[in-house]
Amino acid sequence: MEKKVNIWGKWLYWFVFAVAVIAIYKTLDNFNDITNWIKDILTVVMPFIIGILLAYLFYIPCKKIEKLYQTSKLKFLKKKARVISVFTVYVLALVIIILAFQFIIPNLAQSIADLANNIGTYYQNTMNSLQNIPEDSFLRQIDIQAVADSLNKINIAEYINISTILESLKGVIGVAGGIFDFFVSLIVSIYILLERTQIISFLRRLVKAIFKDKTYQTIGKYFNNTNEIFFKFLSSQLLDALVVGVLTSIAMLCLGVKYAVLLGFLIGISNLIPYFGAIVGVGVSIIITIFTGGIGKAVWMAIVVIILQQIDANIINPKIVGNSLKVSPLLVIFAVTIGGAYFGILGMFLAVPIFTVLKIMIEDYIDYRTKMKV
Repeated sequence: MEKKVNIWGKWLYWFVFAVAVIAIYKTLDNFNDITNWIKDILTVVMPFIIGILLAYLFYIPCKKIEKLYQTSKLKFLKKKARVISVFTVYVLALVIIILAFQFIIPNLAQSIADLANNIGTYYQNTMNSLQNIPEDSFLRQIDIQAVADSLNKINIAEYINISTILESLKGVIGVAGGIFDFFVSLIVSIYILLERTQIISFLRRLVKAIFKDKTYQTIGKYFNNTNEIFFKFLSSQLLDALVVGVLTSIAMLCLGVKYAVLLGFLIGISNLIPYFGAIVGVGVSIIITIFTGGIGKAVWMAIVVIILQQIDANIINPKIVGNSLKVSPLLVIFAVTIGGAYFGILGMFLAVPIFTVLKIMIEDYIDYRTKMKV
């Protein structure tokens, strides 16, 4: 009887193995269709994803304000501390957005329009400056004229003008489904913040009812790790981008760089994408400064920005992010490349925390298998 069980066990093993091989083959054979299917699903659930991201970003402020209200002497604040804290955070966020649209956005839009309208003049001035470079200068060894002609062929006004920016913004909103989806995202984030205790309690009860105690503890551990990694990454990257943008803008204003606020904003936003973002943001800023202020000013700007980037990478960013993401640069580059290739900007932004979680799971599996062999 035992032999029959072993035989059936072997047949079952090889059957499952064959099914797994076929499944992997079919997955690779239809990889584009599967990725398109995943993209379609992500498009549908994007309002919920955005709502979850908003809840992540506002969780800590809501939690701190809620504790502040709970210590208040007013009974009303104590009783409705969570509701009022969520309301307070969203009102503050709305005020910040209104102030941004009132003061920052018009300034940026005006800078973009001015840059697009005067790019021909900047190009001509740059060419005149290049003609005055001494013959023994190392810049003469570079075919700057060819590079400049190539840049001049690009119709920047076609890409950076108010109407194009507005159309791009409409396209981004259209991907999420329009204004209705925006309100869905907002409502989802509010409900998550208000009912976060009940949601977590329900998920724990559900997992505990389905799985054994050991599996339940393992899932709980990975859920907590994932939650911590994602929250720290999202909040710290946004805060770091804000700090870098402000410091860079101030430094450029001190140097007299034209469009300092615009370039600082560009570098701050691009800094959200690990490794690649900073390089692209600084590179574009240098090119714009060459045209608008000359090579000398561009060199000084590049030196100052690179120094600020090093200060951010070695002092500011580690203080903000802490030790939550100890990932090798190679894995970060790989994650950003894969995420950007298949899921665009959002994929590049979220790839690092996702791969960090996968790295932790793989390391735990390796440790488990190593202990089993001992």
